[in-house]
Amino acid sequence: MDIAALKDYFTGLQARIVSELESLDGQPFRRDAWERPEGGGGISRLIEDGQLFERGGVNFSHVTGSSLPASATAARPQLAGRAWEAMGVSLVLHPRNPYCPTAHMNVRCFIATQSGEAPVWWFGGGMDMTPYYGQREDVQHFHRTCRDALAPFGADVYPRYKAWCDAYFFLKHRNEPRGVGGVFFDDLNEGGFERCFALTRAVGDAFTQAYLPILAKRRHTPYGERERDFQLYRRGRYVEFNLVFDRGTLFGLQSGGRTESILMSMPPLARWRYDWQPEPGSPEAELYEVFLHPQDWV
Repeated sequence: MDIAALKDYFTGLQARIVSELESLDGQPFRRDAWERPEGGGGISRLIEDGQLFERGGVNFSHVTGSSLPASATAARPQLAGRAWEAMGVSLVLHPRNPYCPTAHMNVRCFIATQSGEAPVWWFGGGMDMTPYYGQREDVQHFHRTCRDALAPFGADVYPRYKAWCDAYFFLKHRNEPRGVGGVFFDDLNEGGFERCFALTRAVGDAFTQAYLPILAKRRHTPYGERERDFQLYRRGRYVEFNLVFDRGTLFGLQSGGRTESILMSMPPLARWRYDWQPEPGSPEAELYEVFLHPQDWV
């Protein structure tokens, strides 16, 4: 296990992604370095009111603590209370144009330690996409990129992580998915450290290939008040998931993390309506009837 190699990769990934996003948007990302009183710190890169992105953030964090919170030990309750170290990159991007999907990606490594015992480590991460107006070719491109990135690690990996993503990004109280999924994995330590690190890098490195061509294709699509209103309504679902179910958000808040960075994932504007239903046969209805149903996109 090489902590320096982990940090080099994650900070490099953040820098590369931000550089590509700045080229696409035309506006620079703000840089905000921070320290965590309990241990560690990070670098937040944020854009607001850009030409393409209404809000977006790409965070690197490397934090430590004396006692793992429950949200980090769901699959390993025996590790609760151990000293820990966590490092990774997390991003959420909210374009202004309703025809450009919202996207999320994170890759991370956890290490739990206890005196007299070998460290316990695991990786987690994934990426998913949340369109407001679904385009099948876009969803297929996103999923094919995920599949191809994971192909070197076994033919069974993409289908398993795709199904995991569909199950994880599901709003139980709404009985609907957050979006069209992607891939998700957690508690990964099978096959040794180098394999798990390589798989995590493959996911992180594939994000811009999966998402940026979709933005380039859709960013100039004309839209009006109707499309904007629906986008803000659907963004409410994003908020609900992140505050109620997201393990990363819960871990950050439970571990005394930096609130500004944790809640960077929130959209700048969202809207809720009482018992709203889409008009039958409309593009808004198509999102519910076609795209918010897990399926084989590749």
